[in-house]
Amino acid sequence: MSNKVTLIATAAMGLEAIVGKEVKALGYEDIQIENGRVVFEADVSAIPRANLWLRTADRVKLLVGKFKATSFDELFENTKALPWETFIEEDGEFPVVGKSVKSKLYSVPDCQSIVKKAIVERLKVKHGIDSWLKETGAFYRVEVAIHKDEALLTIDTSGSGLHKRGYRVGQGEAPLKETLAAALVQITNWTPDQPFVDPFCGSGTIAIEAALIGQNIAPGFNREFASENWSFIPQKVWDDAFQEAEDAANYDQPLQIFGSDIDPDLIEIARKNAMEAGLGELITWKQMQMSDFKPKQENGYLVSNPPYGERMGEREEVEEMYRNLGTIMRDHPSWSVYILTSHEGFEKLYGKPATKKRKLFNGFIKTDYYQYFGRKPKSKPDNGKGFGF
Repeated sequence: MSNKVTLIATAAMGLEAIVGKEVKALGYEDIQIENGRVVFEADVSAIPRANLWLRTADRVKLLVGKFKATSFDELFENTKALPWETFIEEDGEFPVVGKSVKSKLYSVPDCQSIVKKAIVERLKVKHGIDSWLKETGAFYRVEVAIHKDEALLTIDTSGSGLHKRGYRVGQGEAPLKETLAAALVQITNWTPDQPFVDPFCGSGTIAIEAALIGQNIAPGFNREFASENWSFIPQKVWDDAFQEAEDAANYDQPLQIFGSDIDPDLIEIARKNAMEAGLGELITWKQMQMSDFKPKQENGYLVSNPPYGERMGEREEVEEMYRNLGTIMRDHPSWSVYILTSHEGFEKLYGKPATKKRKLFNGFIKTDYYQYFGRKPKSKPDNGKGFGF
């Protein structure tokens, strides 16, 4: 087979450009940024590398083919014409999932069934099998996605979504996805030698993702991927990708990362999650009210996903919290502040218009990411660990 493959890194709305930047940082130049995805061509070694390193992508899918399909016959014949045997071995297990939007072929169960039948027929001929396919081997999740009568056929290389890093042993009521948390950090200009604080840390996701970024630890290092068992990807390619990740990690990088929350149970969960991520004592956790936060250093970064006040009875309390945050940070003009919230009155409550705003989705909640750039003082930052608690 050709060593070249076309991959699709799927992305939440608003994160496509960040995913594109990450793909480029891995050395892949031939990329297209589209709604909800980044498409790029690379050799097979990109499958393990993209899965290991992409912090903000949801999944990495292998593109098998795309074509126009306005009838079930067209869908069947075009699917059958694709080189499935290149990827799926004769005992491969390949369930088919599907979706259809604004297309003549709107019955998803029928589309799934037809695609499955077409792949079975192709594999039986190519692998020389007369009887039923066993499907007892490696797992290949095939997806048929039809949009405006164009069918896109892919195989999911990731398995569980890439937000599942493997470190979350507990979580709060409304956990932030690890991929979005990583994006919130990457949008900032924070560098590992600067203080980093999340005063509404919940189960610790933003602080943990910052620590992984700070020490250049691959986010997928502690998990498994569906494509690790695929025969067309040599084991050496996986071994090399894991070795590259190990060599790239800077475990000696000192970090000043602090997470606090008013809820002691969440602080305990955050601490356990950090331990599971292998970050041990690198992050300082403390149960405290946000109003007690008084930074002693300069040039710090505050990045947080505070409560939005969307529940009945919470709004006034949350609005007071935003006012207090604005009051505290006014005394620390060298600090950069980044807040994700769905509350449209945030800037007024904080007491200052944001330097920049970015629309993002936290799950299905439409939010804004309010960015306040710190005024950099001429004096050198104090590299001590004084957060003021």
